Amino acid sequence: MRTNLAYNEYTQNNISIESKERLVEMLYEGVLRFNFQAKKAINEKNYEKKSYWINRSVNIFVELINSINFDGGEIAKYLHGLYLHQIQLLSSANIKNSTEDLDTVNKVTKGLLEAWREINAKK
Repeated sequence: MRTNLAYNEYTQNNISIESKERLVEMLYEGVLRFNFQAKKAINEKNYEKKSYWINRSVNIFVELINSINFDGGEIAKYLHGLYLHQIQLLSSANIKNSTEDLDTVNKVTKGLLEAWREINAKK
């Protein structure tokens, strides 16, 4: 995956990232963090903050989509569809104040994070 936009932004702001692989890991972790905050805001009926946190998660998935290297074949196509589906679920969570949709996104994101860590541990 090429995560040029986010990687360039981090490096321009003098934030040290060991690798682009670590950046992807950080993006997945960000989704989990932001969804936790969104779920908390839903439970507190703070819908402005809920939308803020969900939009942050959506932005991460948009960045992940933009960084897909489609030379990767079927995996790239799969990830593209999966990321789009996560955006749909996040939009649904935002509209319906659904913690269940957030839980679904979290489950998928945790799986992606674990797989990503496992792949990179083998390098």
